[in-house]
Amino acid sequence: MTSLELRQINKNYGAYHALRGIDLSVAQGEFIVMVGPSGCGKSTLLKSIAGLEEISSGQILINGRDVSKQEPGDRGIAMVFQSYALYPHMTVAENMGFGLRMAKRPKAEIEAAVARAAKILRITDQLEKRPKQLSGGQRQRVAIGRAITRSPDVFLFDEPLSNLDAALRTQMRVELSSLHAELGATMVYVTHDQVEAMTMASRIVVLNQGVIEQVGAPLELYRNPDNLFVAGFLGAPRMNFLGVTVDEVSGRNITVSAPGLVPVTVELAEAAVLPKGASLTLGVRPENISVVADAAQGGAINGAVRLVEHLGRETILYIDAGNLRTIASESGTGNITVQLSYVAPFATDQNVALKLDASELYLFSSDDGRTISTRKTILER
Repeated sequence: MTSLELRQINKNYGAYHALRGIDLSVAQGEFIVMVGPSGCGKSTLLKSIAGLEEISSGQILINGRDVSKQEPGDRGIAMVFQSYALYPHMTVAENMGFGLRMAKRPKAEIEAAVARAAKILRITDQLEKRPKQLSGGQRQRVAIGRAITRSPDVFLFDEPLSNLDAALRTQMRVELSSLHAELGATMVYVTHDQVEAMTMASRIVVLNQGVIEQVGAPLELYRNPDNLFVAGFLGAPRMNFLGVTVDEVSGRNITVSAPGLVPVTVELAEAAVLPKGASLTLGVRPENISVVADAAQGGAINGAVRLVEHLGRETILYIDAGNLRTIASESGTGNITVQLSYVAPFATDQNVALKLDASELYLFSSDDGRTISTRKTILER
């Protein structure tokens, strides 16, 4: 059953088009996470679903009911904000039951709903406190509890964890995932945090400049990005992009090279028609680059270490690869990021040879950034 459906949603602010032709179907019980750079339209889209922004055109359907023109309180949604939005003069219990009181529900029903939500969120012992007596994590639980008590058709979350410290964000991620599993509710969640998106989502929606670039399961998007934008946006450290030219095409095998890159052959999912000398963008994730002894191997690069980051169980290397042309880097040349899954004793200015894993390379059109069907294995989530 479709819980939420967006049909050709457009939102204009004068000449500025914040949302352009958004189509999205969300099934009952899905956890949808919307990501994208600042200003891409993700918060505007969430507020449009909530009724806090009036759409310029299109339809918003919740459980098959067109709510596009309805007031926020009549849409069957509950929204959790980044700023908690709690009333400081009310107790936790009063805050959680506020929506039901406004709906003039019976006192016994309100108390039962608050008690149930408090038990789920493990804040039963906090019900008589006021927000200023709570930690950030406890305040966020209260805000979520206020949403739960309303038993909405759809939960909306607008960057709810961004005000919490790193350790608490990790804890709340786990709790929100557990809450979703327990309630079986439909949730739409906006975040700028890729870890939240990759670990919590049933599907991720990647937005850019008011349009949806791609929708899919987290590992599907990570392994099979539709274009250069999605490939570069998902993943931290981000994917490396190298400017290359076509040396040879033989069926599904394409050999590319560049000054500073030993030719490497990439296997495609299907044969491609590409002329010799054509310009492409080669993508490789930092974890698919290794340090080797012999720089003459296919797909190898010579470089010098410019910075080393030791992150406990892994090491991040930032490499100056000389004149090798990299795409979307600050200098335009030479910068490659390597992620090693071990502690590595590299020194600044140390010369290294890098090897690209030919089975994990991506090719993108230099014209429109679309992925040239590279063979990838999808892991089941």
